[in-house]
Amino acid sequence: MNSWDAGLAGLLVGTMGVSLLSNALVLLCLLHSADIRRQAPALFTLNLTCGNLLCTVLNMPLTLAGVVAQRQPAGDRLCRLAAFLDTFLATNSMLSMAALSIDRWVAVVFPLSYRAKMRLRDAALMVAYTWLHALAFPAAALALSWLGFHQLYASCTLCSRRPDERLRFAVFTGAFHALSFLLSFVVLCCTYLKVLKVARFHCKRIDVITMQTLVLLVDIHPSVRERCLEEQRRRRQRATRKISTFIGTFLICFAPYVITRWGKASCLGQEPFRSSDRFSSSPSWRTRSLDNCTCHLSLDTCNAPRDYQYTPDCT
Repeated sequence: MNSWDAGLAGLLVGTMGVSLLSNALVLLCLLHSADIRRQAPALFTLNLTCGNLLCTVLNMPLTLAGVVAQRQPAGDRLCRLAAFLDTFLATNSMLSMAALSIDRWVAVVFPLSYRAKMRLRDAALMVAYTWLHALAFPAAALALSWLGFHQLYASCTLCSRRPDERLRFAVFTGAFHALSFLLSFVVLCCTYLKVLKVARFHCKRIDVITMQTLVLLVDIHPSVRERCLEEQRRRRQRATRKISTFIGTFLICFAPYVITRWGKASCLGQEPFRSSDRFSSSPSWRTRSLDNCTCHLSLDTCNAPRDYQYTPDCT
């Protein structure tokens, strides 16, 4: 194992440690806070956290073994199971973040009727839908024998080695990413755009009250007035910054996974895989291996606990 492979292995080990620690802290918060457990977003948080932990415990060790041993890390059945879980957990994480955005949209746009609109039963139904949606594509790939060890990525994931199936596989991969990543991204943008409009409306109301107060308080100290105006300027940017951070985090988390998988599936004219290319030391293989490590890092650690319970405010 050369220094490049050692660096990739170290990146995976570090990612696993950060993922286990951060998601374990989220689970501890859920276990020790009855108030949080009674809220509907707790189900989305639990679903997302458990998915990240499963990916860390089951999928990332196999990828690490593949990078270290430079061969398929397990038998065909175990590798197909790992590929099934990889596809399912990635889709489940995306849809869970979309479900969280819908919950925040209901909470901000309909604050008075939020408890009636988003009950625990409603949240459980949304989680059940995310599971069914996330299971559909890996189940179809399993039936079509499109799960296995990907030679260029050193990982058990979606793959098709038969040249006559490349077009079908590319169409399947495109539909998979359109109904998982793209769908979740559109939901995030639509919901948080509405949340941003509501936040800006409340900011304007607060700004009017602040200016009226400053006009009436003629004897106010200049430093106090300056602090009020500075807070007013910060308030205008706070909601936009938080929403941009959340959506940007989603893109950084899942775009590498989608781009690397879709980019490979769309290369219809390339030659079939050769056993000699399995673990080449060329820059091409190294780039793909780094992309694969980036994908696992994205799926496990980018969903930081600070993003689980997100509510933009103007206060």
